[in-house]
Parts: sequence; structure tokens; C-alpha cells
Amino acid sequence: MASPYDVLGLEPDADDAAVRDAYRQRVKEAHPDHGGSAGEFRRVKRAYERIKNGWEPDGEGRELGSENGGPTDDGREEPDPEPAGNRVEYLDYEVLTDHGWELTDDDLFEKAARAGLDEEAFGELRVESNQSLLEAAEDDGHAWPFACRGGACTNCAVAVLDGEVPPPTSHVLPQEMVDRGIRLSCISAPVTADTQVVFNVKYLPGVNELLLPASRFEGASTTD
Repeated sequence: MASPYDVLGLEPDADDAAVRDAYRQRVKEAHPDHGGSAGEFRRVKRAYERIKNGWEPDGEGRELGSENGGPTDDGREEPDPEPAGNRVEYLDYEVLTDHGWELTDDDLFEKAARAGLDEEAFGELRVESNQSLLEAAEDDGHAWPFACRGGACTNCAVAVLDGEVPPPTSHVLPQEMVDRGIRLSCISAPVTADTQVVFNVKYLPGVNELLLPASRFEGASTTD
């Protein structure tokens, strides 16, 4: 079985910065929007997680101590640490039509919670202070749409239904879309403790006019 370093195309002595850079590049290559597959995307995500959790070349990963939850030296169970970052509840726009829901429904997320949707379509993730919403989704194993990763298209657009996700100063969205709660997940992040977003809204009227083919950016590098 390939080691996680092999999956990312790295030597086992690669430092943290090299691991993160390689992960970002492999995520881009493995993403379904760029000719990859959901299975390969998840394989890259698992490799990155294994390295972060202390995987070693001899196959013996670092034992998790009390700071990460689990048993302590004296055998007592320590609670898992409080998750870092702001909580984001997400919903895939594509499921709305199947269930007869509208983006304007006040109880949209309550209905989604009762519908038994899989984790790809509905769930929650954490966005840390150094992450965009798209990066957090990818780090959580989700293949959300994107193309440029620089705010120059609407492929990664989300609709913010609750919470605050301030738009950066430079982006392609007209003010009318910003006023409607549309944000670009590649360059935006929540500033409230709890936020609700509907992702995959790139085909909404108006939003779809600013889409670009992913192939337009095949040669572009990703940034943190």
C-alpha cells in the first residue's frame, strides 16, 4: 500500500510547509472539476490527515496523548478537545429541487436535517482563522466546485443564509449579488461562530453568467 507521502509525491522527510503545498496541488489535480475523481480526492485527503496525525515511514504513527483526547498515562479518559474555528453548516444547492425546497425557505436547514441527506450534501465543518471556506471544505474531505481560486469567477459561489461572511475588497461579484448573500468560497471566510451556507449555487441566474471553465486555470497554482 502506498504511503501517504507517496500519495502526495513527497519524500518522508518533507517539512510541514512542503506537505501543505503538495497537498494543495494534489487536491487541485484530484478534484472532479479538474479531471480527477471523488475517490482520488478522498485518497489525497486521507493521506494528508495521516501525515498530520504523525504517520512515520516504519508504519508506526504517533500515539495520541491526552491533548488530543483518549486515554492518559494513568488510564483515565480525557474528553476530546473543543473543535477550533467557526462552525459552518452547509447544504448542497443541487438537492433543493429534488425535495421541492427554495433557497428562501426560512426553515431550509431544519428540513435538510430531517431529510436524511448524506454528508456530502448536508453537514457541518469548522473554518479556522487561516482558512477560506473552500479550503476548510477541502480539508474536511469535500470536493466543492472551484476554478480560479482567486475571486475571478463564480464557480465556487455559495449563498450565505445565516451568519456573516464578509466579501474581500477584490472579487468579480457585482454589488447586487453581494447584497443577496452570494460569496466566493475561495476567498471568503465566516467571522461568526455559527454560519449557514448553501454551496454549489454557481447555476443560479446571474451567478452562472460569471462562470469560467476549470480548464482555463489548469496551469494556475493554488495559494494559502
